[in-house]
This record gives sequence, structure tokens and C-alpha cells, in this order.
Amino acid sequence: MSGPVRATRASTRAAVLDLVRAAGTISRVGLVNASGLTGGTISTVVRGLIDEGLVAETGHAESTGGKRRVMLQLNHFARYAIGVHLDDARITYVLTNLGGAVVARISRAGAAREEPAAVVARMAREVDALIDSAGVERGRILGLGLVSARPARFGPELERATGLPVVLDNDATAAAIGEHWSGGVGVTATFAALYMGSEIGAGVLLGGTTHRGPSGHAGAIGHACLDVDGPPCPCGGRGCLEVLAGPAAVVAAARRDRALSRAAGLTGARTRPRAPVAADFAAISRAARQGDARALALLERSARYVAAAARTLANALDLEALVLTGPSFAIAGSVYLPVLREELDRAFAAHPVAVRLSPSAASAAAIGAAAIVLQSELVPRHQGVRLPDDLAADEPPVFQPA
Repeated sequence: MSGPVRATRASTRAAVLDLVRAAGTISRVGLVNASGLTGGTISTVVRGLIDEGLVAETGHAESTGGKRRVMLQLNHFARYAIGVHLDDARITYVLTNLGGAVVARISRAGAAREEPAAVVARMAREVDALIDSAGVERGRILGLGLVSARPARFGPELERATGLPVVLDNDATAAAIGEHWSGGVGVTATFAALYMGSEIGAGVLLGGTTHRGPSGHAGAIGHACLDVDGPPCPCGGRGCLEVLAGPAAVVAAARRDRALSRAAGLTGARTRPRAPVAADFAAISRAARQGDARALALLERSARYVAAAARTLANALDLEALVLTGPSFAIAGSVYLPVLREELDRAFAAHPVAVRLSPSAASAAAIGAAAIVLQSELVPRHQGVRLPDDLAADEPPVFQPA
């Protein structure tokens, strides 16, 4: 994707800031080449970003015979954002800097059985504890991103309780944005973050731009039909990936096997409340890692279904990369990754699809929630404002496609 950036003054500033962020380091000349904007416009915008403390000058490029160019980079500690992932099993909180790096992190028990008012009050206390642990000035925090598998309905209440702007999204989309913001994929890549926590979903970026769809439910791969005569799904369909091979399906199958249920520690449901699905799935994954053949067979069967759905997603969207992320992939990724790689290598012939496990899979949704805040506050994208493939023709590229 190339050509000049056509934008208003606000989106010009956003596009320049995003170019600096994505490049790592870049000169003003590099920004001119990458954006198609005039040198005067770039100088004015860069001066404003430096005055705001968002961008800093950092040394010079190597001399090519003329005047050495001053290099620019994001001032990573100028602003911060908080990300919260609300899940039945855990609530994960992260504080990230402007570059998306985690500065502080805490994890607490989930809130599946708590009333909304109690959850909000508790989250506000834990957000305060997170900020205090990092020693960051509250005025430097841009806002709070709250993500979950299902829409959270208490954004305004959380805003009042924390005094911070709150943005809401789903966990799979957040994970994809987090990968993009932190430079885990190419700046204009078309890729999906395949997310597995208590459920399966996918966040999609097309050419570096988040794709949510009209209702915000793009990437609902858990409801891809893999068997038209399969078991009914709560969505109203039959044979969906979720009911055939999602974490809940794996847990249900393990519970039907008494020996495996005992080995994985899933017994006791009649005398105490069952653990959240993600916690039981993690127990099965640990049993597989410890050599339980029945647990491993369940996960491998699930992986084959997930791989078939991922192949369909890759074909439909012509993906360049697929990132496995989420707490369930964090613990079972060693089983799923080779199965998905083999399926896409064998059955996707248009071009290679890079398949990898996110290095921050366990807290990816929370990190992505913070990235959504950074993106919405600092570099809001509008249709027609796109980043070019070649960030700086006069300097070596910083990021390569995953």
C-alpha cells in the first residue's frame, strides 16, 4: 500500500505519530518519503509532537556524504495506558507505556459470581493498586481499555469509579491490536490473532487497519460451521468450532472420561462449584504436558478442528500471518502450534502463512486493551488514512512481516 496520505490536520498528526511509532527511529526526510507530505508540513507536525513530549530527537543517522540527518523516535514514557481483561477465570491488569511495553501487571481471581457493582468497585481498587505499584503520575495515563469475550456493560460506571476515560472492545480484537501496536507484525500486514481463552475468536487487521465489521463481531471464528450435522450450538447453528473443539468442549470430553477427570483434577463438581472453563482447560493441558496420553489426544483432536477453521480464515482473508494468543494457547500452544503450521503449509498454496505463538499470549488481551487506548487517543485512523509499506526509503526497515 503506497501513495500520499490525504488527511485533515488532526489525522495528519496522527499518521505522522504512527509512522514514528511503527518505524522505531526515522528522520524527517524518511517521514516525507513515507507519508507523501511536504517537508514543511512534516517539520511543523514534528515540532508540535516534540513540544508535546510525544516524540524525541535521538542522535543522527550515519553520514552518506551530506549533512547527517537527525533521527526521531517515540518518547515511550510520555504517556501510559491501562488495559483490563475481564474473564471468568482471571482479571488481568496491565499498565503499558506509549510503545505498548508492560510497565506493571497484576492478576486477580475472576468475577463470574459477583454483582456488577461489586466488580466495578473491586476493579477501581485494583487499578489504583496497579498505578501505585508503578509510581506513574496519574495525569500521564490516557485512559483504560476494558475487554472481555462478551460485551461489558459497565463502562460508564468504571469511568466514574476510576476517573479515567474507558474504551470497550472484545478480547480477540484487542489481542490483534496489541500485536500490531507492539510491532509484532508488519505495519501494513494482513493478519489475524487467533484467540483462545474460555472461547475461541479472532481479531483481524487488514493492511494494518482493524476490521470489526458493522456489528463489531468480525472474526467470530468459533461459530464457523465444521459439521452441518454436528451438535447444536448456542448461537443457533450446528457443528460450530466452539461446540466441537473449543475449551468447553475439551473440558466436557475430559469429564466424561473418569480416569482423565481424576488425573487432571477435575473431580469434585458435585460438592463444590465447578472451576471456570479456562481453569479446567489449563488443568487438562498440564496433564498432557506431564505425559497423560488421553489428555494429549483430546488437545490434538481440538487442534485439528481449530486448524481447519484457521485454514478457512486464511483463505477467505488471504492472511500473511496468524498469531496464536490468549491464556489457553499460552498453556497449550505447544500442542496446537505444530498442527496449525502443518495444516496451513499443506493446504494454503497461495503464499506462505507465518504461524507463531505470541510471546505475551497469557496477557495479550489486557495488553491489547491498553493499545486500544493508545491508538484511539493518539493515532485515530479514518478511512483513507493508511500507512505505506515502505516507511523510509532512505533508511533500513525496522520491522519485517511476521
